[in-house]
Amino acid sequence: MSNTLSHPEDPGFHSSIQENLKQLSAQLGSPLDNLSIMEIYQNACDLLSHVSPSPLTLARVAGTLLVYRVQDTELEESQWFNNQVKQCLDEEEVEELIESIHRTDAL
Repeated sequence: MSNTLSHPEDPGFHSSIQENLKQLSAQLGSPLDNLSIMEIYQNACDLLSHVSPSPLTLARVAGTLLVYRVQDTELEESQWFNNQVKQCLDEEEVEELIESIHRTDAL
């Protein structure tokens, strides 16, 4: 599996994000194997292939996908998130989307 995003300024960030996903899944009580982590990471890369995300944005999208998987989020909600990310025009919109789904107050 190849990484669809390249960040020559920090070649170790791909493996770092994947390691953090693995640790997060364990902390959430659902440790995932390396293949599952790679699938989540690759999905995040694919979703963001139309923008140039920072490592933090990529990590946040991958983390959101991880939480959806380990918490058995309804398929429709996960698909909604994926579609929303694909529609974002830039990294800022992706960040705003992530912030909006984590916001607990009513607007």
